[in-house]
Amino acid sequence: MYKKTLRILVIEDHNFQRKAVVHMLHSLSVEEVWQANNGKQALEMIRAEQSRPLDIVMCDLDMPEMDGMEFLRHLAQEQPGVSTIILSGMDGALITSVEKMAHSYGLHLLGAVEKPLSLEQLEMLLGLHQENKLALAAPRYPSALTPKRSDFTLQEIQQAVEAKNIQPFLQPKISLLTGQIIGAEALARWIHPQYGVIPPDAFIPLLERSDNMEGLTFLMLESTAKACLLLRKQGYDLDISVNISVSSLRDTSLAERITRVVLNTGLEPKHIILEVTESAAMSSVAEALENLARLRMRGFGLSIDDYGTGFSSMQQLTRVPFTELKIDKSFISDSANNSSSRVVVESSIQMAQKLKVKSVAEGVESRSEWDMLQGMSCDVAQGYFIAKPMDVESFITYCKRYSPLSARHADA
Repeated sequence: MYKKTLRILVIEDHNFQRKAVVHMLHSLSVEEVWQANNGKQALEMIRAEQSRPLDIVMCDLDMPEMDGMEFLRHLAQEQPGVSTIILSGMDGALITSVEKMAHSYGLHLLGAVEKPLSLEQLEMLLGLHQENKLALAAPRYPSALTPKRSDFTLQEIQQAVEAKNIQPFLQPKISLLTGQIIGAEALARWIHPQYGVIPPDAFIPLLERSDNMEGLTFLMLESTAKACLLLRKQGYDLDISVNISVSSLRDTSLAERITRVVLNTGLEPKHIILEVTESAAMSSVAEALENLARLRMRGFGLSIDDYGTGFSSMQQLTRVPFTELKIDKSFISDSANNSSSRVVVESSIQMAQKLKVKSVAEGVESRSEWDMLQGMSCDVAQGYFIAKPMDVESFITYCKRYSPLSARHADA
């Protein structure tokens, strides 16, 4: 019955198509439907009825006087966060660009659909609006990963590093072929005595800006190696990835120091994968290449992280002995509705296969993304669809209780 209370604005310059959408809304029990011929008229209506905010705006793109793009910009200023549906018969690539624009302006985009709109599509989109409304209305509890403050000083952060209060949280990496856990990525979390678990964006940027990443890099490396050794002793044949900072690669002694730290824990280097961003491999090129070649020679795996987000991806793959290509999550999340992103993902997987390196998709958040990656023969997936990052003890419990993902969702 929630549909009766919805206030919806339909903006469409084609009279027949606008009336068809309005008729469908009425058939779905929506009682209050506003109509406008173009963005300018719609904006005047919204400003005249400021005391009665809209729930959903359905907007065409190609309209006279004020097109859909300009209208959406104004809409974001007048009613930020309002649910929006884009209606268009335009090219799919153009619609995708407008979708990104709408998100950037802060609008809550329910979807972009090609005309003519079907009743089933409309009902589904109204359902998405209701789901979002219920989620926003749900009681909010403090998140374990949300700090109560984010203005930590460099001295506070360095003290946390020295006290070893920053620990690795492990996010599982799953084989898309077998559904088995084959590894994890170690992600830094600050265990604060007062504020709880603090995410990396509250402390890593300041360390990077001040060129003070080395302490954290080696703390994470040592803690991750110990965690990996513990897991392997308990019978879990896993390798763990850990990030190497951009600044670290300038120091030609880095490879030897990394090798020594890992060997001192009792772990063989082959069970650690060092993740390097494209920008890291491009800074101080000669020194970076020397370090990366030496680390590979020592047995470490090397992963090119956030693949596709830099300008030198192809060049990096030809000059660094990478063992793994990690496809950036922005392409994964975009693939369902963006054919260009889907092509990037598929071509990256095919390139990895031809280069005989492992393909890893990060940021997998839905069954549809998992299925897509399986269909593309991607090797490994990680993301919230599988599990969130967790402390080492919780990860061991997770491994004990785990059943292969493909079997678990076979009937989903």
